[in-house]
Amino acid sequence: MLEVGTKAPDFTLPDKNGNPVSLSDFAGKRVVLYFYPRDNTPGCTRQACGFAQNYDVFKELGVEVIGVSKDSAASHEKFAAKYELPFILLSDPELTVLQAYDVWKEKKQYGKVSMGVVRSTYVIGPDGTIEKAMPKVKPDTNAADILAWLQG
Repeated sequence: MLEVGTKAPDFTLPDKNGNPVSLSDFAGKRVVLYFYPRDNTPGCTRQACGFAQNYDVFKELGVEVIGVSKDSAASHEKFAAKYELPFILLSDPELTVLQAYDVWKEKKQYGKVSMGVVRSTYVIGPDGTIEKAMPKVKPDTNAADILAWLQG
């Protein structure tokens, strides 16, 4: 995990429509950047729906929500349409951003070791520094936990 107080690595990735989106596009705004393993899986769907249900509150607080996984833009497009996700989903099939944010790690599941995304969330301040780093978040409470922290 990257440390609180460090500069968030800038990046440019395609959104669900293939349009390039950069972190620097949101300079001066607070950004919730969450990393998740895969579209249309039970945990990832619950996590995304949690952000969608609270999206109006995030917007009222002036916070942009961005989800990142290694899924394709086409997969993101279907996922966003199916669950009416109003926020940005970015595609990182080359794992550049997943590695830059230190969320691509060795995982053990049922005794099998593989590489994958560790579900993690960062809050990036208007000045581009990391204000909060949350490793191994729970999909059911991630959005609510971030909101509680943002609202102090």
